[in-house]
Formats: sequence, structure tokens, C-alpha cells
Amino acid sequence: MSIKVDKVTKTFGQFKALDEVSLDINTGELIALLGPSGSGKTTLLRIIAGLETAEAGEILFHGEDTKETKVKDRNVGFVFQHYALFRHMTVFENIAFGLRVKPKHLRPTDAQIKERVHELLRLVQLDWVANRYPAQLSGGQRQRIALARALAIEPRVLLLDEPFGSLDAQVRKELRQWLRRFHDDLHITTLFVTHDQEEALEVADKIVVMNKGKIEQVGSPQDVYHNPASVFVLNFLGNVNIFHARIEEEQGAAGKPRRMYVRPHQLTVSRFSLSADSVKAAITFINPAGSMVKIDAKSRQGEIFQVEVSQEEHAQLKLAKNDEVFLTPKKITYCEYDI
Repeated sequence: MSIKVDKVTKTFGQFKALDEVSLDINTGELIALLGPSGSGKTTLLRIIAGLETAEAGEILFHGEDTKETKVKDRNVGFVFQHYALFRHMTVFENIAFGLRVKPKHLRPTDAQIKERVHELLRLVQLDWVANRYPAQLSGGQRQRIALARALAIEPRVLLLDEPFGSLDAQVRKELRQWLRRFHDDLHITTLFVTHDQEEALEVADKIVVMNKGKIEQVGSPQDVYHNPASVFVLNFLGNVNIFHARIEEEQGAAGKPRRMYVRPHQLTVSRFSLSADSVKAAITFINPAGSMVKIDAKSRQGEIFQVEVSQEEHAQLKLAKNDEVFLTPKKITYCEYDI
């Protein structure tokens, strides 16, 4: 199922949650709506689901306008951050709920419901918890049951609102890897809302970066990370260092000041200056835990730089706190010209 969002606008009082947002989603894509709180991502998800109404613009499912289509007729599966499972129902009955409330002429038989529920429990790898209640499950298990319940009605579109936001870090990591594999098996058009950059970069086919009710950039994880369209996207997708320099070689731009934005892993650390862009700084902090060594260094002008080097490079340089080093950009992620 393809989805087209065409110039959608939504306000709450004086607050403009969405400002003429347009977006094309292809059939079978896994899309991450990424942005800070208040950027409009959940509002957009709810309008696609039919839970909110846009003041202007259109939502089209496979070319058909959904304006007059009721929520129950959109065939959309929705998974909330806090599961929204029925506490008084067993896992089996939670998953079966959407099938049991279908109109009589569309409702499956009890045997068909039983078969469908157990099929979904096997799919989410929880076929052994059918007779348990939500309170007897872990957070990760409850989230998978919520996903199975959303899939029971065989939705054309799957919408997830911060699906792993209330889980601890390790469970979140396991579930997002599982979601990626799960999506590759089913190929349902899926949108998920997140403010977690790592989650979006790891799971999505395409990332939609939102800010203040507008879309800043749409692209693959690699594209938005390595080729950000704005300073906002650059900063939101990870740590970045700012170098102030002058362009001497570009025709017509000589002498104009600029800012070069460089990610921590794109800096070379050396005991001597490697180029005119090298900055002298003193090491203030070293964290050797993990696959990369994280270093903070402070220039004479008081600028703080964050650097990441390999364990091998760290051992070779024999870096220590208070050492004076030179930081040189290996690659510039983004350039900004002063006007």
C-alpha cells in the first residue's frame, strides 16, 4: 500500500503542528519519522491513521483520498508506545479482539480466529504465552503482543508510535533488530515514530527528519547521516564539531569565513599540525570503554572538541589527559557560509 501525504496542515489552537507537509511512501517501505518532541511526527501518524483530522491537504492510500474514510475502514494497524493491551483479557483474547468485533458478515469463525491468533503468536515467537495476562509478561513481550494484535486484522498499513520508547536500552536494541527482520518477512508498508537517532538509522529504509511541523530532509539512513540537508539535521543525527576557517582556493569565495561541521570520527589526532585547518588542543577527558575511544579536547580559544579514535590508534599515540595534540578534519560533513 502506497501512501501520499499532500500539503497537510494541522493546528492546535495557536500551535501549528504540521505546516503543508508532503511525503510519498512506497508500498512495503519501512519509514522512520524522526524528530524532537513537538516536531509533528506523532500528529502526522495520527492523521494517516484517521485519529486526527487535517485542516488542509490530503492523505491518499494507493491513490484514493481517505478524507471520507472512517478509522475502522482504513484497515490500519496501530501500535502505541504503552501497548494499550486489555489487562483483563488473556494474550489470546487481546489478539483476537480485532477479529471478534468485525461486522458479522466479515467476522471469521471461532476456528479461523483460533488459527489466526496462534499463527501470529508463532510469528512474534510467543506461542507459549497465549493463556497468560499482560501483567505476567515483560515489557518486550507486551510490545510484541501489541504488534500481533495490530496485525490480526491484516492491515494494509502498520503505524507504530514510539514503539520501544518505554523499554530499557538492551530490550530496545533487541526489539528493533527483531522489527527489521520481521518487516523483511512481511513487507507491510510501515511508519514508526521515534526521537531515537540510532533506532531510525538502524531500522528504517528511509528516514523523514521533522522539525517544527516541517520536513527537513527525506532520504536513506546513509544519505541523511553523511549528507545532511541542514544544520538541524546534522546536529540531530549525532555529535558534531565546528571548525572556523577561510576559503582560499574556491573561485569567487576567497576570504569569506565559513563553518565546517565535522563528526567526531572524522577527526585525525596527531602530535603535530597536518594542515592549515589543524587546531591545537589539550586533552581533557578520555573514555577508553567500547570499540571506539572517546576523547574531549579543548582549544586555546576555549572550544570543546569531541573525537573518536580506534583502540589501535589510541594505543599507538599513547594519549593521556592534558596532552597537547592537533585535530585535523579528514572529511567535512557540512559547510556553512556566513552571509
